[in-house]
Amino acid sequence: MIHHFSVDVEEYFQVSAFESHVSRKRWNDFESRVVNSVSQLLEMFAEHDAGATFFVLGWVAEKHPEMVRSIAAAGHEVASHGWDHRLVGRQSRDDFRDSVKRTKELLEELTGEPVRGFRAPSFSITPGCEWALDVLIEEGHAYDSSLFPVSRPGYGYPAGRRDPHWIERDVGRIAEMPPATVRVGKLNLPAGGGAYFRLLPYSLARAAARSSAQRGHPATFYIHPWEIDPNQPRLDVSLLTRLRHYGGLGRTAKRLRRFLGEFSFRPIADTVASL
Repeated sequence: MIHHFSVDVEEYFQVSAFESHVSRKRWNDFESRVVNSVSQLLEMFAEHDAGATFFVLGWVAEKHPEMVRSIAAAGHEVASHGWDHRLVGRQSRDDFRDSVKRTKELLEELTGEPVRGFRAPSFSITPGCEWALDVLIEEGHAYDSSLFPVSRPGYGYPAGRRDPHWIERDVGRIAEMPPATVRVGKLNLPAGGGAYFRLLPYSLARAAARSSAQRGHPATFYIHPWEIDPNQPRLDVSLLTRLRHYGGLGRTAKRLRRFLGEFSFRPIADTVASL
């Protein structure tokens, strides 16, 4: 089974947990570190002959166009993460459409390739926000990877399916590629990446990949460039936020190399094309 590995390309200061501490108006005041981390990820993927999908923020792409071109030149898929990391539920339909359209147009201009996929910041297409799928279909996206089939504060789509599937909407259909989970009793536990990959036992991610393969489906994993950057500046945030954001940064790269060596990966668009 060939699984999916994805990268949510954003700066360390743009995460949703920092939103109340770092206004978007101040983003240009912070040191940019994303280019170096993406370069390291590209090297890791090349070492393990792994294909990946990079969900890129439009704001980041505008600042670092050569980085986006380097991702595409390395044979990876460039997909959309929206423009400025605003949660879907905090946007109007028109604002969301503008973000989606603007990002798609820029990424396609930079790479010369169609942008087929989208992932909402912090997986924020949650119950009640399904209208966002309609916008994605109308704006020409073939798949979404935002419906995390878990129940937790802040995000999650508890009624979502665990494996790749089609979602039928009045305006058309779109493929859904949910992040990986592990089933324990009646609960889906998040195991797709991020803090779960950094802070929880490595065996959880391995179990998610193996379980998905046994069901006959690829699993979708994700990471952020800042998660392999233990020397990033520390922001003055709450203890819980510090633990979630900075915990395990020093071991992420080593774990990732181990994971890339144990399983095979390809871009999400390759699977969508074969559905």
